[in-house]
Amino acid sequence: MKRLSELAVGQHAVIHSFEKDEIFIKLMEMGCVPGEQVKVEQVAPLGDPISISVAGYHLSLRMNEAHSIFVEVA
Repeated sequence: MKRLSELAVGQHAVIHSFEKDEIFIKLMEMGCVPGEQVKVEQVAPLGDPISISVAGYHLSLRMNEAHSIFVEVA
């Protein structure tokens, strides 16, 4: 299992779980729910934020937010 922040551009994964902190409810409201497939679309030139594709739309996440999402690489 990896963290979403560790994936390279173009990699697909399935959300497994979240770290226990206050941000997981916000992420779930944005479509990042366990079992949902995600793809890293872009990374900003300085490495933060990243753009992912999840639940049929694009979402921009800060690296600390992506770091709190555990995924299984597809």
